Amino acid sequence: MKEQLQKRLEELRAEFEKGKATLQDLEARTASVREMMLRLSGAIQVLQEELERTGAEDSSPGKASRGS
Repeated sequence: MKEQLQKRLEELRAEFEKGKATLQDLEARTASVREMMLRLSGAIQVLQEELERTGAEDSSPGKASRGS
């Protein structure tokens, strides 16, 4: 009986360690995705502002409209 309990304890500890490693991996991946989304958000904002700026320049009086 004691041997069975010891074996089960070892199995549970191994499972726990595996779960802990998986959680650490997922947390690292989550941080990486958050950083990527932050960079993308910044790039989107810059492009939107540039489009708004160039749109205002293109529609201002005296400017020739460029065909793109």
